[in-house]
Amino acid sequence: MTVPRQLEAIRPLWWNPDIAPHGALELIDQTRLPGETVCLTCTTLQSVWDAIKTLQVRGAPAIGVAAAYGVIVGLDERSPTDETWPDLVDKACDHLATSRPTAVNLFWALGRMRNHARRLADQSWRQARIALLDEAHRIRDEDAAMCRAIGEAGQHLVPENGGIITHCNAGALATSEYGTALAVMYAAHHRGRKFTAYVDETRPLLQGSRLTAWELQQAGINTMLICDNMAAVMMKEGKAQIVITGADRIAANGDTANKIGTYGLAVLAAAHDLPFYVAAPSSTFDLALKDGSVIPIEQRDPSEVRTVMDRQTAPDDVPVCNPAFDVTPARLITGIITEKGVISPVTTQAIQTALQD
Repeated sequence: MTVPRQLEAIRPLWWNPDIAPHGALELIDQTRLPGETVCLTCTTLQSVWDAIKTLQVRGAPAIGVAAAYGVIVGLDERSPTDETWPDLVDKACDHLATSRPTAVNLFWALGRMRNHARRLADQSWRQARIALLDEAHRIRDEDAAMCRAIGEAGQHLVPENGGIITHCNAGALATSEYGTALAVMYAAHHRGRKFTAYVDETRPLLQGSRLTAWELQQAGINTMLICDNMAAVMMKEGKAQIVITGADRIAANGDTANKIGTYGLAVLAAAHDLPFYVAAPSSTFDLALKDGSVIPIEQRDPSEVRTVMDRQTAPDDVPVCNPAFDVTPARLITGIITEKGVISPVTTQAIQTALQD
């Protein structure tokens, strides 16, 4: 598959080996988009933690990749000895795990780094660092490959001359490259299919208007930005025929946590008899959780709701509810698009079967 040049350029994070003395994690500060493109260089464990916590890097797969590289950054900062490095890996992983509670890819990637470190425990730090950095690279490369496979698996769902509603940002900026929900659109676009992407602005932090609209325009896809409360009208008027979103954690039964507002879109899609799809790699499934009732939901700073892009829009002391995510029950999900294919119907057994293949 030929990938447009402009898509190849959109990578939210990468390892730069040329930054003295050991190399460093670099990433696009997504809080500054679309007004300006600013690159951050992370040379301390705390700077990686801060980047994840403050959404300078965001999107479940991208968070996982950042955390994997963050382990290397954290150990380089401490200059470990051959005796101390295994313990420092655990400490770095423990700290990074506290940055955001909902996105399972964070814990999945840190688990891989911990397990790989245990297999290397009898090696010198010099040898172990090479192997651990290789593992972080593999996590990044595997995510990129999964995203492209997700696009291939779901591209046939995009309606010719139709409309797709998407929420938040599940594109190249949220992954290693290419995206999950947007990967489906990119793959259809590459085949010459004509369609319109209706992009929810996604309050309170506007990831849809700031990130998704910018990213889709970079790719040359017909894009229409809408307020979150316009989705029902788009469905009623027949402008949208399908909804595709990403996911931050999927329980064993298919209940899916994604950016706040996703559940409402699923309810609206059901009311208008439209298919609702979730696109996510297999690393986003948390089979240890029976259903969505036990998915931890991050509660964020009330100031995010009281302001819009640093401009106050509500009284200082008004009480605020600000969950970052909600959970869409599996019964409202038509299918889950993974690198292994489309899981439909969404049931515990169907998920187990698909992920075992």
